Amino acid sequence: MKSQGSIREMIANNQRKKRGISDKLVPIILAIIAIISILTTIGILVTLLTETITFFTRVSLTEFLFTKEWNPFSSSPKYGIWALILGTLKVTFIATIFAVPVGLGAAIYLSEYASKRMRSIIKPILEILAGIPTIVFGFFALTFVTPTLRHLFPDLGSFNSISPGLVVGVMIIPLITSMSEDAMASVPNKIREGALGLGATKFEVSLKVVLPAAISGIVASIVLAISRAIGETMIVSLAAGSTPDSSFSLTGSIQTMTGYIVQVATGDATFGSDIYYSIYAVGFTLFLFTLVMNLISQWISKRFREEY
Repeated sequence: MKSQGSIREMIANNQRKKRGISDKLVPIILAIIAIISILTTIGILVTLLTETITFFTRVSLTEFLFTKEWNPFSSSPKYGIWALILGTLKVTFIATIFAVPVGLGAAIYLSEYASKRMRSIIKPILEILAGIPTIVFGFFALTFVTPTLRHLFPDLGSFNSISPGLVVGVMIIPLITSMSEDAMASVPNKIREGALGLGATKFEVSLKVVLPAAISGIVASIVLAISRAIGETMIVSLAAGSTPDSSFSLTGSIQTMTGYIVQVATGDATFGSDIYYSIYAVGFTLFLFTLVMNLISQWISKRFREEY
């Protein structure tokens, strides 16, 4: 009996020692990982800010913000960011008006109407769509969507805003669908049953009960999807063109902020030149856009969140 008791004590002591080591090491490792992510973010911000400030020592901030012509490669360079911002907003606007109804409709179907079998088929397909490389989407827009649209609208240019906008919309549909469906699935069934018990139809329950109850998650998904569309690179680089345009036309070639960064980063921009530093100024502008969208998403989630 004594030997059995001593063995149990030895086992308990070993477990305490192991537990003590793991309890000390795991928090340290996790803290190091968190610090690395924070330092990486700070490093990116410092790099962007430093190079952007250098750019504005050479180019007037007033010219950058308040002029509409962007032509850094001419003999008399022009750095009016609004041409690139308008190009980005055109693509984002088209993507949003296409993706929101489709993504939200798919989310309502998956949450309220689809059987388990249909859900098990549709959700993996959406995940596959979300996993397709954006370069593939870009070639799809350039070689299929644009020629198809030109058959319908002969005045449409080979490079335009509509084709990349539609394809970017297709790309962000899984994000809207997945997050919106999760938000609607979190609405308790008691609320649905109560509405049905009062005589509401399934369609009325979906639109007038479940949708308002999940509105914070739905709006947050849309805002994040818009942020994703603003930062899209390869689709617009291939299908939108490389001609900065400050007009509101959707049929001609444009250039987005990400498209310009790709053009200069893969071109012959001399290190230390104004054109070289301009990509950091454009990148910082793009960073501000996405930061604002993410902050809006977080604010909406907290402001309109329903707790059940």
